Amino acid sequence: MVFPVIFFGLFFGIYAFILVLLVWPRRRLVPPANRPRVSILIAARNEEATIIRCLTALTKLNYPAEQLEILIGDDASTDNTAAIIEQFIADKPQFRLLSVRHRLGMARGKSNALAHLCRAATADYLLFTDADMALHPDWVQTMLAAAPAGVGIVTGITTAEGNLFGRLQGLDWLFGLSLIRVLTDMGLPITAVGNNMLVTRAAYESIGGYEALAFSITEDLQLFEKVVAQGWGYRNIIAPSALGISVAQPTLYCLLHQRKRWMKGAVRLPWQLTLLFSSYSLFYTVLGWPGLLPLGTVGALYAAKVACQTLYLAITLRQAGHRENLAVLVLYDVYLLFMSLAVLVYTWWPSAIQWKERRYRWAEG
Repeated sequence: MVFPVIFFGLFFGIYAFILVLLVWPRRRLVPPANRPRVSILIAARNEEATIIRCLTALTKLNYPAEQLEILIGDDASTDNTAAIIEQFIADKPQFRLLSVRHRLGMARGKSNALAHLCRAATADYLLFTDADMALHPDWVQTMLAAAPAGVGIVTGITTAEGNLFGRLQGLDWLFGLSLIRVLTDMGLPITAVGNNMLVTRAAYESIGGYEALAFSITEDLQLFEKVVAQGWGYRNIIAPSALGISVAQPTLYCLLHQRKRWMKGAVRLPWQLTLLFSSYSLFYTVLGWPGLLPLGTVGALYAAKVACQTLYLAITLRQAGHRENLAVLVLYDVYLLFMSLAVLVYTWWPSAIQWKERRYRWAEG
């Protein structure tokens, strides 16, 4: 009985510590008084179903249109993405469509499209998002507020909406990014997330750009590592005005493909984050070990874990200015357990990685 007492004591002790850090007061983000010119960059490949939602949200930004440069890179789409974009931006001079058809340096796939966009951008602040994202109207000034002198890279907060399956995916986003924010505030460089990210031009150029980086299907993590290695500061923020809402994966099959790509890149994440995520798997292993604990104790420990997790998500949702039903927060634990097992099996299944209708046999160059 000594081991489970020690393990569960550490597990809930760490959870309590993280909850304290989650609610610890942080300095309020104050947008700069001026409105510097910014470049918003979107790599798009076969995005006919989502791109209008993204571009429409960008037309609603509370930022001077003359200070916005919104560049969309059509990455050899085989559907009507380019035509849809051209029609939408015809009367919007702050938007521009680029056709990406050749490789720059070592870049390929999405990182190649981003390399082209960064070369074409003219501003000192590069804001990245994805074609399936819708950003808050105050997104630009909030991200700028988190990037004072010396900070080279900033990540905002993301969730997803839709049916129950989509909302559970949204809680996944919030849980993971909130945990990354807590560790980042402790001074640990974890990662950036490229669907809601700011990079200063000085930081980007200090690493030679995407074209100087070996191929990676987690190009945002790779960029983050290189920028931090050059001595630039980093921020991960949670605020209603930094919230982006992604289109959820429509099916379990699509979600497994997405998570397999993430997991292949996750092997490079810092050990602190890996340890925290691994403790979840160990929790269920110890909890369910045959004959180790009385049934009543098992039930009490599980209830305590769900309660802590629900509280953590409730606080994160409030900080992000988003709302969710309590029943969905409680159900999230069942989803999390099932998805963790499914993703683990599918990640190690000997199959190619599929990404934007392209297939890769490896995750890194």
